Amino acid sequence: MRTERVPLHPWVRCQDEAAPELVYCTGGALVYCPCLKIYRENLDFAFRLYKHISALPDSQSKNVFFSPLSVSVALAALSVGARGETHQELFQGLGFNKTDTTAEEVNEAFQHIFQDLNKKTDVDLSLGSAAFISDKAKVHDEFLKTIKDYYQADSFQTNFQDPDGAKDQINDYVKNKTKGKIPELIDSMDQGVFMYLLSYIYFKGEWDIPFDPDRTHEDTFHIDDKTTVPVQMMSEENMFHVYHDKEISTHVLQMHYNESVSMMLVLPEKGLKELEKVACKDHLRKWIRSVEEKKYKVFVPKLSIKTKYQLKEILIEMGITDIFKATANLQGIADEKLVVSKVAHMATLDVDEAGTEAAAATAVEIMLTSALIPHPTPVLKFDRPFMVFVLNRETRSILFMGKIVNPAEK
Repeated sequence: MRTERVPLHPWVRCQDEAAPELVYCTGGALVYCPCLKIYRENLDFAFRLYKHISALPDSQSKNVFFSPLSVSVALAALSVGARGETHQELFQGLGFNKTDTTAEEVNEAFQHIFQDLNKKTDVDLSLGSAAFISDKAKVHDEFLKTIKDYYQADSFQTNFQDPDGAKDQINDYVKNKTKGKIPELIDSMDQGVFMYLLSYIYFKGEWDIPFDPDRTHEDTFHIDDKTTVPVQMMSEENMFHVYHDKEISTHVLQMHYNESVSMMLVLPEKGLKELEKVACKDHLRKWIRSVEEKKYKVFVPKLSIKTKYQLKEILIEMGITDIFKATANLQGIADEKLVVSKVAHMATLDVDEAGTEAAAATAVEIMLTSALIPHPTPVLKFDRPFMVFVLNRETRSILFMGKIVNPAEK
């Protein structure tokens, strides 16, 4: 049975591994949820992308924050226009296997993710995409129709011969869609641009259990054994969803905004680098299943960070190379010879006593080819580097993820 939107509270996955998109919802009915067809591939792509970004020389000792969903949406929309080996490689780079999953099923899965996230009323959450197309270009109607139907893509004619005007048009669109959090996704515009294909995500949610501002105080965050920085540390004693993963010596705190969206903070006992070596989608799935409600006193630093990445070299390292070559086959977009020249991504995160605000955007530029303190209540204190996830339980999507190495770094 296919439905536009399935209430999955609580959900239990069907035991048939051949049909991972089937779930039992409240009442025991077996329903079809197409987004779950690709959730494992999306999780795997998210962790692979995280590890490559974290391995960048500039990222090893700095905060990392991005939206894997925004990146995968932009690349999946691009795959609609890819053909032949270019499509196959892009498909595989996103983690999909043509033997198990068709392009149509991937499109349907992302369509369901869009529908689910954009229908929420208990948090401010929006996911979208857009194509800014040269006013001199002739793009195939089928491409525009497909990205509109499945990826909710707006389409705009753009005069790329006026680089400043084109840049402002795109940046203003993203700024508006992310409510000012991403004001300048594009900082320069190359000659010969045929199209910008982009995706954005915006989230703002209030904690189920808010922190009392009167309890926020200056504290010390230990970047490493030798370096500390002062931070504004929030604290609250209440019933929290926690888990101690003894296998990898890691504490997990899951804080909810509502029934389906939550933030998960992951604090390793042996250092973040040790956690990064082993953390994968299977750990995240285990943490989500294993958290239990217990009384804890938690300490979480206030955060306000902004990141920006050029993902071309990272995607090449991940095996997505053909779209950047002169031999790229993007004939599903237009008859001209096209090549991807840039993939830019920008994200922001703000965490305070009331809740969380986060945003991200990804732009694909397509060109023509020319130890715990004893306490009566257990204490979980995030005063050293930790990982962070913002999760949607219904679609099992990682909306945002990263690591906090220095919460004082703006």
